[in-house]
Amino acid sequence: MLKWAILFLILSIVAGAIGFTNISVIAKRIAMVLFALLFLGFLALLAFAWIIGEAISTNRVMLFFPSFV
Repeated sequence: MLKWAILFLILSIVAGAIGFTNISVIAKRIAMVLFALLFLGFLALLAFAWIIGEAISTNRVMLFFPSFV
């Protein structure tokens, strides 16, 4: 998804330099939306990793899987 965001950002810059402002605005908006989705996904994964790391470091993994113990 980051690849597509960078592609639309480059398309926006090139279209703006040539003078196609409508295409530039649309490509910029698409690039911003894709980057925002990527960033939100990154934050969600970071929070999930932090929660799992805390559970492992304090030995609270047993609370999640009591039937396997």
